[in-house]
Parts: sequence; C-alpha cells; structure tokens
Amino acid sequence: MASPPTGTVTFLFTDMEGSTKLWETNPPAMQAALAHHDELLRLAIEEHGGYVFKTIGDAFCAAFPTAPNALEAALSVQRTLFATEWNESEPLRVRMALHTGAAEERDGDYFGPPLNRIARLLSAAYGGQVLLSLATQELVRDQVPADVELWDLGEHV
Repeated sequence: MASPPTGTVTFLFTDMEGSTKLWETNPPAMQAALAHHDELLRLAIEEHGGYVFKTIGDAFCAAFPTAPNALEAALSVQRTLFATEWNESEPLRVRMALHTGAAEERDGDYFGPPLNRIARLLSAAYGGQVLLSLATQELVRDQVPADVELWDLGEHV
C-alpha cells in the first residue's frame, strides 16, 4: 500500500449515484455490486500510486502524488464500470471529482481548503462523470488520453 502523499496533492473523491434506491429495491444485489465496486476502485487507485484515506458508505476519498495518475485511475474505473455486466442490479453510476491543492496530512487523513473544494465539486457531478477543477485540468491537459475530451462546464461556486 502506498504511503500518504504530502505537499501538493491531487484528490479523487467518488460517490455512487442512486445507491439508496438500489439498497432499498434489492439489498443482496447491491451488496454484491458494492463489493465489486470497492474492489475496482481500490485496485485502480493503488495501481496508479494513490492512497485511499477514507471510505464512507459507497464513497471513496483518495490522494495521489500527481494529477495525471489520479486522472488515469478515475478513467480506468469509469471504463471498467461501464463495461461490467451487473447481474441483478442496474449498472453502477459513479460520480467522481479531481482537485489539486496543498493540504495538511495528519495520521493518514487530510485537512484544509482543497478538501472543501473537492467535496463541492463532487456534489455538482452526475454518475458517470469525472469533474476536474481548473487546477487539476491545468496539470493534466497535455497528458489527456486521445480518446478523452475535456469540456468546460463553466464556473460553479
């Protein structure tokens, strides 16, 4: 497992869209889907040098030493989620957000304004999207895979 990156860090926050409904309509299918979701996220995060510092229900909070690695992890998970056959549940739609900034790392957790910003960014996302803050977009713009487009969705406060 990677150690927590320090200094300027790129954060990846995720949250499953509609998970409450899935839990209410088919708990066994949701339990299996969530286990698979967690496995996919953890694997992609760790394969790209990230560090999972918190999970809350179906949400993940991870930190990466570089923005391109964080973007690759997010894209890898989204591609896998879209390609997966989900037995008895609807396809899982996960919203994701990336933001880069200097945060304080303490005992494997992070604190500071970048965490507030990424939480707000994640709340604006829909399942299947990966939203990037301007700070992160600037760091990855020359390394975006050829099959990926960045769209400016405007300023949100």
